[in-house]
Amino acid sequence: MKAKVFLSLILLCGGLAAPPARADDAAPAASAAPAASAAPAACELPSYLLTSESQLPKVADAIKAGKPLEILVIGSRSTTIPASEDASYPARMQDILKEKLPPTETVHVSVEIQSKKTAEEAAASFVKLMEAKAPTLVIWQTGTVDAIRAIDPDDFRGAVTEGVVALQKAGADVVLMNLQYSPRTETMISVPPYLDNMRVVAQEHDIPLFDRFAIMRQWNDQGQFDLFSPSRGPELAKQVHDCLGRALAQFVIDAAHLEPAQQQN
Repeated sequence: MKAKVFLSLILLCGGLAAPPARADDAAPAASAAPAASAAPAACELPSYLLTSESQLPKVADAIKAGKPLEILVIGSRSTTIPASEDASYPARMQDILKEKLPPTETVHVSVEIQSKKTAEEAAASFVKLMEAKAPTLVIWQTGTVDAIRAIDPDDFRGAVTEGVVALQKAGADVVLMNLQYSPRTETMISVPPYLDNMRVVAQEHDIPLFDRFAIMRQWNDQGQFDLFSPSRGPELAKQVHDCLGRALAQFVIDAAHLEPAQQQN
């Protein structure tokens, strides 16, 4: 019985990247990723959800020096959209950063999928991963598998701490990204301890936390996206990823404290 419940939760959380569309939310099918410049009204967020007191000094230094900005996203199945990688949030973030930063700035976003791995299991690979990739910025998306497996929250916090330390020692700026929000998932797993512990680690190490959970809950509660229905459409998945990519790009720019002259008007 436990195995069946665990499998259903894995499938559910993996499918949250493709949340359900209401009839009045659905967009016409598109064969290509959305244009970088067109910011849909559904992507709107209160400013406090995109604000961090922590900074990204290595990102700022790279852009000021005109060096390539290498970003590595370490994530799970929810990082991608099968058969539509150009519409996934890492790809959309790259598009938006290229649009907003000077045309001479090289921006490259790569993705490392750590499918079904806890924070501890993922962090064990970070030293070798950093040697191979040497990114300026790492965005580490974690917490879902730990919540599903009911990993002790203190052990989870320790694993996230070890992972952050390893990434920083390798010379990268770090952004933590927490779990996706889903009304259905909330009824099956206890999310708050993992959200709280990620916030604690971010504060202790003075790194930005991209609060994906709160952002997606805001969209759901305000009616921009309906994340409850069990039927999921690929077009809404693309819309949600587009909004996440836009939000994350702006979050990075703001945390790097880039001056207007360093951005495109």
